Amino acid sequence: MKLSFFLLIFLSSCTFAKDYHVLEVTATAFTSSRAETDSTPNITAWGDRLKSGMKCIAVSRDLIKMGLKHKTKVRIRGFKGEYIVLDKMNKRWRKKIDIYMGKNRKKALNWGKRKVIIEWETSLKK
Repeated sequence: MKLSFFLLIFLSSCTFAKDYHVLEVTATAFTSSRAETDSTPNITAWGDRLKSGMKCIAVSRDLIKMGLKHKTKVRIRGFKGEYIVLDKMNKRWRKKIDIYMGKNRKKALNWGKRKVIIEWETSLKK
């Protein structure tokens, strides 16, 4: 009883603010193909299992440092819904995302390379 009371008091004294980010990045597309990844094309660098139809992205490592960490929810302007960061890209890329297209190579090739605006929030404890 005492512990839960003190925990409640502690949590009520903490405030959480949102830090909102908007950034233009280069967007390409990727699929679950060994030619594009490695011998485990359905497993991400963070160990998540990809399935067709998932709304997820891979991010360049500089974006991870900007707060786009594993499982961050991202909005891509012009797209419906939210995408989840489930993969990270090779160190050579900067300000870049890869949108997951399942196994649809034709769709990924048609997407090509475009500039998009992404938005995400991070919680800041004050």
